[in-house]
Amino acid sequence: MELVAQPPKVVDGIEVYSTKINCQVTSRFAHNVVTTRAVNRADTAKEVSFDVELPKTAFITNFTLTIDGVTYPGNIKEKEVAKKQYEKAVSQGKTAGLVKASGRKLEKFTVSVNVAAGSKVTFELTYEELLKRHKGKYEMYIKVQPKQLVKHFEINTDIFEPQGISMLDAEASFITNDLLGSALTKSFSGKKGHVSFKPSLDQQRSCPTCTDSLLNGDFTITYDVNRESPANVQVVNGYFVHFFAPQGLPVVPKNVVFVIDVSGSMFGRKIEQTKDALLKILEDMKEDDSLNFILFSGDVTTWKDNLIQATPENLQEARTFVKSIRDQGMTNINDGLLTGISMLNKAREEHQVPERSTSIIIMLTDGDANTGESRPEKIQENVRNAIGGKFPLYNLGFGHNLNYNFLEKMALENHGLARRIYEDSDANLQLQGFYEEVANPLLTDVEVEYPENAILDLTQNNYQHFYDGSEIVVAGRLLDEDMASFKADVKGHGAINDLTFTEEVNMKEMEKALQEQEYIFGDYIERLWAYLTIKQLLEKRKNAHGDKKENLTAQALDLSLKYHFVTPLTSMVVTKPEDSEDQTSIADKPGEVPLDAEARSVIPSMAYQTSYQPPQKPYYYVDGDPHFIIQVPEKDDALCFNIDEAPGTVLRLIQDPVTGLTINGQIIGDKRDSPDSKSRKTYFGKLGIISTPMHLLIEVTTEEINLWSGAVRDAFTWLDTVTVTQEGLKVTINKKKNMVVSFGDGVTFVVILHQVWKKHPDQQDFLGFYVVDSHRMSAQTHGLLGQFFHYFDFKVSDIRPGSDPTKPDATMVVKNHRLTVTRGSQKDYGKGASLGTKVACWFIHNNAEGLIDGVHTDYIVPSLF
Repeated sequence: MELVAQPPKVVDGIEVYSTKINCQVTSRFAHNVVTTRAVNRADTAKEVSFDVELPKTAFITNFTLTIDGVTYPGNIKEKEVAKKQYEKAVSQGKTAGLVKASGRKLEKFTVSVNVAAGSKVTFELTYEELLKRHKGKYEMYIKVQPKQLVKHFEINTDIFEPQGISMLDAEASFITNDLLGSALTKSFSGKKGHVSFKPSLDQQRSCPTCTDSLLNGDFTITYDVNRESPANVQVVNGYFVHFFAPQGLPVVPKNVVFVIDVSGSMFGRKIEQTKDALLKILEDMKEDDSLNFILFSGDVTTWKDNLIQATPENLQEARTFVKSIRDQGMTNINDGLLTGISMLNKAREEHQVPERSTSIIIMLTDGDANTGESRPEKIQENVRNAIGGKFPLYNLGFGHNLNYNFLEKMALENHGLARRIYEDSDANLQLQGFYEEVANPLLTDVEVEYPENAILDLTQNNYQHFYDGSEIVVAGRLLDEDMASFKADVKGHGAINDLTFTEEVNMKEMEKALQEQEYIFGDYIERLWAYLTIKQLLEKRKNAHGDKKENLTAQALDLSLKYHFVTPLTSMVVTKPEDSEDQTSIADKPGEVPLDAEARSVIPSMAYQTSYQPPQKPYYYVDGDPHFIIQVPEKDDALCFNIDEAPGTVLRLIQDPVTGLTINGQIIGDKRDSPDSKSRKTYFGKLGIISTPMHLLIEVTTEEINLWSGAVRDAFTWLDTVTVTQEGLKVTINKKKNMVVSFGDGVTFVVILHQVWKKHPDQQDFLGFYVVDSHRMSAQTHGLLGQFFHYFDFKVSDIRPGSDPTKPDATMVVKNHRLTVTRGSQKDYGKGASLGTKVACWFIHNNAEGLIDGVHTDYIVPSLF
């Protein structure tokens, strides 16, 4: 379990006086509450923000906000329902916070709220997760980072384990054990363990007279339980959980094939780290094991024709081979995997390996298949058919430039798992660490069995392998709560023989044992069962289609709503009455996305808004019948105008002489072009994006996207989902939806594809262009949109009825011009072509005369490039 607690940053006048992290763990199920209290000492309203980083494996179960003693609770809703409330919130220009991936194992939950002078605010976040046993222990990892001195800072953890606690430890990375001294207490006895960390203000200081905090790093709690018997079953309120982790069994010999990507993109540090890890793994091989290496790039190279036993001589030869590995060519995942699978199958059929050995295939790749069979669905089908359920496939994805979902789906449907290897100085240790988890299989083909017709709603109860240091967890519901006893069997194949472990559960004794744990939350086994069931339904859903997928989704959604879990199908909505409008906050759970791909997620995962907070960044776009929208955050308002020009005209939208970026757009008309300009509808049908220093041209039409780097062209269509990265540029095409173009940090554009009904008599497909981030563009930027990237002022007065009673007129003074403007609204499709939200704006007539510098015809250019 991991958790990062960061009280709010010091905002002038805001005092954070308390941060408490309470963790209660019962039978590995952790219930965590993070509470932060702050007071506004200033004499004006101030914004307070609350950050918590929580494990990706956890589900948020509640979030409440208390302002001046009034509490606003969270409700879990289906994602679609919550999304509508979120969009309404954002269209009104309110503060947004979010949950997003943060580092390797965490998600960051952020929320902000305005607090009146003298007012107090309390944030409370609750989340739950099942702790997994990893290399022989359970780990709770709490990142401590208050960023300031906090009067009352404490971490309290209570652990209750019916099997008894065998070891418990706690340490902090930011402080030596002797300095921890009186701030840290840890103790365990029998079934109970306790850890607390309460540094005084003086203990928090980075030096005796300093005002900055030394608390900055990891606080880690590890523990394990007694295992006199390999299994333990607990029953509460008709639900049971069964833990299984035998010890002292001989290791089953394993046959391992390493399928390694040596394509050109592995060049340099990645290939060296892979070789380092493989050399270390060879040291850990046991003499009964067999192995082989398969290298794939454009074609496939095998070290030996057959599996080779791990004798000292063969291992020496293997080391020489590993040291000679070089990168080369393309990425043929399909042939690499199929070669490895057929080698394992052949070894088994021809009795080259011991009868009681087990086979494992481990693939490492850093990219997507781009030669040979490169369709993900087809590779999946080939691999599934070749393995035929006989052994697991483990996929290791190196870095972010790959289709991780494909690797995960393929591993899951072959009884394995996928793991991301982060491109970092410790990548070799990550690879090695993964191998250590699967290095010691103690049992194969494990089945957990219960009396027939006695158990309902069982979680997964068969596993291909049990690895030393891990644990199998099965949960379910008893059909008859008054049953006096029941029997649970675990069967599996060991290195020498077949094994069955039986656990006899006596309900009377169970009740007696449970009375000892009243201080821990009571329905934990039912919640543990729901947590496990949802996790497994969501995993199965990844490879399901049609009715089966719908059915799995409905079951997972139902349980998420019933047990109040924020899962990928639900969101948490917090509504805070303020003025007369409802203010809405949403939290939901991001999936596995590249950490740098936040621009791609359509809906940020957490939105909190208050009525007096404008968007943090200015926002500009042009969409529809070219409607230009300029949102002015300083004014919490927006201006809009149309440019009426004939189809074929090219307009300059942005030109920045300093960064060398230019964006032009070409106008198209309806299919039946009307000669009458009054009734003519026009749109942008083509966009040209130019970066002079990069010698880069990007042409976007409603059909295709072409990237020219000098004379070399990459061609894509709107049916692709693809990410293209090069130094200083990242382009992501999301099939039939949008294209995100980022020039480093600080310049991001989004192109939205609007597809209309093909048989529409008039309208044709068109594009919208959105400037999501422009803060790195220079003050010399110009163009129909670019000239507004720097601050300008306007004043609106004399609001009066207009010719349309629903759209009042007003007088606007802007750029030394006095204009008559009309209140209206335009659609913002920034979240997707089907997700238009209304934006209220002041409309400037006559092709924006008086608002834009010069006249609109000054912005006409001869061609797209």
